[in-house]
Amino acid sequence: MEKLCYKTLREKNYEGYLLENAAEKVLQFGEGNFLRAFVDYFIDVMNEKADFNGKAVLVQPIESGLTDMINGQEGLYTLLLRGRENGEKTEQKRIISSVSRCVNPYRDYRGFLDNAANPELRFIVSNTTEAGIAFDPNCRLEDAPPSSFPAKLTAFLYERWTKKLNGFIILSCELIDHNGDCLKQCVNRYIDLWNLPEEFAKWVEKENTFCSTLVDRIVTGYPRSEADALCEAFGYRDNLIDTGEIFGFWVIEGPDFIKDELPFEKAGLPIIVVKDHTPYKQRKVRILNGAHTSMVLGAYLAGKNIVRECMEDESVCSFMNKTIYSEVIPTLDLPEKELTDFAEAVKDRFNNPYVDHSLLSISLNSTSKWKARVMPSLIEYYKRNNALPKCLTFSFAAYLEFYRNAKEVENGTLVGFRNGDRYEVKDERKVIDFYASHLEADAQTLVHDILNETDFFGRELSALPGFEEAAVYELKKIESSGMLNAMKECLE
Repeated sequence: MEKLCYKTLREKNYEGYLLENAAEKVLQFGEGNFLRAFVDYFIDVMNEKADFNGKAVLVQPIESGLTDMINGQEGLYTLLLRGRENGEKTEQKRIISSVSRCVNPYRDYRGFLDNAANPELRFIVSNTTEAGIAFDPNCRLEDAPPSSFPAKLTAFLYERWTKKLNGFIILSCELIDHNGDCLKQCVNRYIDLWNLPEEFAKWVEKENTFCSTLVDRIVTGYPRSEADALCEAFGYRDNLIDTGEIFGFWVIEGPDFIKDELPFEKAGLPIIVVKDHTPYKQRKVRILNGAHTSMVLGAYLAGKNIVRECMEDESVCSFMNKTIYSEVIPTLDLPEKELTDFAEAVKDRFNNPYVDHSLLSISLNSTSKWKARVMPSLIEYYKRNNALPKCLTFSFAAYLEFYRNAKEVENGTLVGFRNGDRYEVKDERKVIDFYASHLEADAQTLVHDILNETDFFGRELSALPGFEEAAVYELKKIESSGMLNAMKECLE
């Protein structure tokens, strides 16, 4: 079977959209599955539908990566977006031709820097993991390359400045708060550390736009178990097949002129430019992530194993819907239609027939997740209604039951049992130690002690009128009625 490349597609008389030659307008730090199913997909659609006519040069951010594989396929790869839209099972196949090549700066640092001389290069995109935006004082300008991503970026910007060319729109996609601001801070620290010219610092400030962004798409990556069958159906060998969900949404915090340079509106893409991305971050965290965290621990103890099973169970799904529509959405300030449309999309995403999202994998570090994803909705609901939200309060009791159900500690994890099935509770050491010391605690003692363990939830929950009593009541109800029946009672 021939390898995917432009020659192979010509020989097969491929009739889909392809752009073989175009200016390199985007430098992309990160060649992994996410950016290829998100940013490079969006560029490809803008090329087809909005005459963007640009390609991305990918930069391998760590020493091992996909450079040779990407270049061996001339940047081409097959993207499958699969899931549900408006309740209907949907699959989209597209050969992505928006990538020109990939550069490995660890093997060809000069080749990486040479991209700075391209006057048509205008955008820099990055997704170097949450740990990627970090300042390492050991990095030097003379390193080839510097180890950290912000140091590489600073060196690249310096090279650009020496060529007396325009700056960039820099779009950070890392999953940290205010990612663009954090990246800019790191760059400025390297400018100071390396004693770079003041004129360069001014150029970075005036000629470059650092944007914080919010990205939202579940990317499932290379479909290892399906790859051979898919290639047989494609009629070519593709070692870079990428898969993800249908839903995608990109919020860019920045000036309006970005819309003029990135024609996503003309292409009909789910990308928006706003002055403040915080409300959209809250929407994602509280509705999407909050629905996960508030539901999955109770659902697991009720016998479910993956998210899709939760959507297929009338009681669990109704619990999730009541949580979202009656208790979370009323705490958010975006227009109601934007919130309800997003919630409807969440239900389709959770019911994706192509993704088996394990509840136990979501349960990892649930203490910090509950604090970040659920607690803000609970606190805000009380502020606005002077009453406790039933389902969100129950979710706290379900969290406690999932952890207290453990009967032993083994290799730094708690070991619990569900109908005879063994499961592991994984969290930070201090959390594990707390529950290990409360294996025999009754509901009253457990709730009181954890609410007063301020390292976990601060003081807000312990100070919330009636919350301790309500959490004890829900926990005792779980003990007496079982998780599923207790969950059903929240619907009455």
